[in-house]
Parts: sequence; structure tokens; C-alpha cells
Amino acid sequence: MPGPTTVGYGGNTTCLELRYGEDEKLIIVGAGSGIKPLGDRIVREDLPKGPVTAKLFLSHTHWDHIIGFPFFVPIFIPGTRLDLYSPVNYEERSVEEIIGIQLSYQYFPVRQSELSAQISYHSLKEEVMELDDGMKITTKFLNHPVSTLGYRFDYGGRSLVTLYDHEPFRNVFPTDPQADGYDEAAAKEGEVVAEQENARIRAFYAGADAVIHDAQYTQAEYDEKFVGWGHSTYEWAIREAHRAKVKNLYFFHHDPLRTDDQLDAMLLEYRRKTAGKTTMEIHMAREGLEIDLPPVGRET
Repeated sequence: MPGPTTVGYGGNTTCLELRYGEDEKLIIVGAGSGIKPLGDRIVREDLPKGPVTAKLFLSHTHWDHIIGFPFFVPIFIPGTRLDLYSPVNYEERSVEEIIGIQLSYQYFPVRQSELSAQISYHSLKEEVMELDDGMKITTKFLNHPVSTLGYRFDYGGRSLVTLYDHEPFRNVFPTDPQADGYDEAAAKEGEVVAEQENARIRAFYAGADAVIHDAQYTQAEYDEKFVGWGHSTYEWAIREAHRAKVKNLYFFHHDPLRTDDQLDAMLLEYRRKTAGKTTMEIHMAREGLEIDLPPVGRET
């Protein structure tokens, strides 16, 4: 959360700007509060060159991941073309309807129908999109209390993956023979299924140059109180990314109560614990952080 103890890592919620190609095409991942300053910069720097065109991918529609959308200035500018992608909603409402509720007079002074931008809404499942410009986008359902997608972006021989809100899959059946409802066959099957799903996540980001991975809790915090809340631990993120031969792991979705000093100390400690045990580099994601992934053969 914003304040004097969090100015280093920042207080805005999720928004990633991805630029690629010689003409710096724009992809945005997440419409948290961070999309407001991004939109302001797009208006200052991109709009003078011509109408804004972008693709916006939502991991899911929980409030912290869409709260900035009504304040994204390009949607109020004629000529803007925005493709908005979101996981298919297995409940009653489409993402277009959800955004429409957000942009209603009860919550905001401008209605969806009054926006000047041309916005196209798309629902995604697990699929692969290959754009004409060479960008390949792969989606994977994650483990969170609402339909949530991770995104893998492959371009120029480089790859970046987002696992914004994700909890390790686990066996939900009782494994203690003395527990009420214990069923040996179900317990064994639950273990197999959980491992299969976790293996699919590893395969999704295997070999990636950069993985932005949910790491809200320490393992001790998770075990004590937060099982089932839909978020991962630092230890899990490190272990699984190492197994998947990830090159750079970025801890993400910091607990909002952690201070800059605490996050700095935690990063040093996890680096110390993993020193000599992995070639993967670990980092704390922070507001304003830039990750440079030049196409293979163009490294500087």
C-alpha cells in the first residue's frame, strides 16, 4: 500500500507494460491502479505519434486487477483501439458486462457506452495466439478463487511469463486415515492430480527468460493461516521455477503490509539461501522496474 515505508517498491496494484518490435507495439497485462500513470505517459509520449493501439490482458477480474481501468485516459480519446482479453467467466457475466458494471453511474461518472475508444472484448481459455508480427501468446489457467490466466509471451527467441495470482495445487482430500471422510483411493488420486497440475504449470513457464510469480507469503505464513487464499510462497516459487529452468524469477504480489526494508531483507535472505544451488537469478518486482529482453542475436 502507498506510504513512506513503501515508496521503494511502490503502492500501485498490477500493471505491466510490454513493448516489442521496432515500432514498439504495446501490450498491457493487468489493469490495477498502475494503469493510471501508464495511461498518462502513453498520452504524453505515444499519442503525438498517432492514435493509440494496444492489447490489454487481464489475469482475472478481482478488484485489485481492474481498479485502474476507468482512469486509463486513452479510453476517453477518439481513435484509440483497445483489444481487451480476459479469462472466460464460468459464471453469468462476460468481461464486457463486468467492465460495464464498473463503468456505471453507481461507481463512476462515465458509462461504458460513453467511452470514445473502440474497445473489443475477448474471452480466453487455454489457447495459443500467434500474431502476425511474430508475437506468440500462450495462456494457462491458474489456481485462484476465480477464473485466472497466466500469460506467456514469446518473441524474438525470448519469453516472459506472468503468474499473477496463483496457489500451488494441493490434495483436497483427507490423507489422515483417522480423519472424518477419509478414503484411501481418493487420497491417493488427489495426490496424483495435484502433482499433475503443478507439473503443467512448470511446463507452461519452462525455460522462460523472466517469470513474474505470485509470492505473497513465506512458507511458514502460508502453512499457519493462508492455505486456500489463492497465493503462493517465496519458497514454492523458487523451487518450482528452478525445476523449470527459469532464468530470472521476479517475486510479485507482495503482502501489502510488508515494508521496503522487509522486502529488501527477504530478498537478500532468499538469495543467500539459494547461492550456489541454482543458476536462476531472483529479484523483487517493484514499480518502475524495467526488464530488457533483446531478441536472440541482438544482445548488447
